Amino acid sequence: MAEIVNLNRARKARARAEAEARAAANRAAHGRTKAEKAKDVAAREKRDALLDGALLDSAPPDEPKG
Repeated sequence: MAEIVNLNRARKARARAEAEARAAANRAAHGRTKAEKAKDVAAREKRDALLDGALLDSAPPDEPKG
């Protein structure tokens, strides 16, 4: 025999779980110190500079090569 499920309870439990997941993501993104944020920005800039430096020089697609 199947288990009887109260749909209101299931809906509210799912909403609570989603809200908790969203809160955890917000805590991770916004609950950091200024030094941690600055460290992440510096690491991102360093990574971008490294990737930009590794780009090959090529002609833009609208100009003929050669």
